[in-house]
Amino acid sequence: MTSSQAMPPEGRYVQAGPIRMHALEYGDAAGPVVVFVHGSGPGNSAYANFQFNIEAFVEAGFRVILPDMIGFGYSDKPLDMGDYTLDLFCDTLMAGLKALDVSSCIFVGNSLGAGVAIQIALNHPEFVNKLVLMGPGCIDEQANYFQMPGIAKMMATSQAGIDQDNLGDVLRHFVVDPSHVSRELIDMRWAVAKDQPREVLTTMKTPNLGPRLVELTCPILTLWGADDAFMPPAGKQLCLHANDKSRLLEINSCGHWVMIEYSRLFNVTAIDFILND
Repeated sequence: MTSSQAMPPEGRYVQAGPIRMHALEYGDAAGPVVVFVHGSGPGNSAYANFQFNIEAFVEAGFRVILPDMIGFGYSDKPLDMGDYTLDLFCDTLMAGLKALDVSSCIFVGNSLGAGVAIQIALNHPEFVNKLVLMGPGCIDEQANYFQMPGIAKMMATSQAGIDQDNLGDVLRHFVVDPSHVSRELIDMRWAVAKDQPREVLTTMKTPNLGPRLVELTCPILTLWGADDAFMPPAGKQLCLHANDKSRLLEINSCGHWVMIEYSRLFNVTAIDFILND
């Protein structure tokens, strides 16, 4: 595999407040907008998280947008803006989406990306039509996340230094079936991770939005892997009972990446929820 093949595809750049943000766009420009918000972890990008979901959503008639959040993918990774806080992720993402002429959307968010989507829905309920969450972050105390085995391994490796050899070991904590951590995925994430400042992960600060889930008014679908090594399991009940339009599906023999390990199930379930629930 050449280095060019390992890289995620490159799309469009927009000014997102103080940073330049990268985004991929697919589908019908006039269709309902679905924004996929990726999770954290070394070398992540929107395409690495959601490459197996794009085609199904395009075929369903959506305008599909995959932004790389600040610190990830091809977007800027500044070290002069302080800690990587949830507000920083939310503010820059909103600025980027407005630059892409998005006035409202359905958010599909994994992990940190789900936390970002929740915070934006709380701050701007008129902007968010529906939420699809997968193993959502930011709904428990940050210290409780650090006690989860997947995050503990990821943070320890980040502190020591990520390299191309140990990156695969970290990524395999995200799944039950290690075959989903392909050589292509490792190379794709390493292409970003090798130039990603470790501070993106080590200075990340997230609040506990769990008590505020009851303030959400939009329909919510949460998908949760029963073997998720990253998310404290108490969050399942919070998501299930967020409001009377909240649904939760727990998938057996599944880790943190429902959209990768069970992509067909995820695509069918999420699209049906968006179109019909």
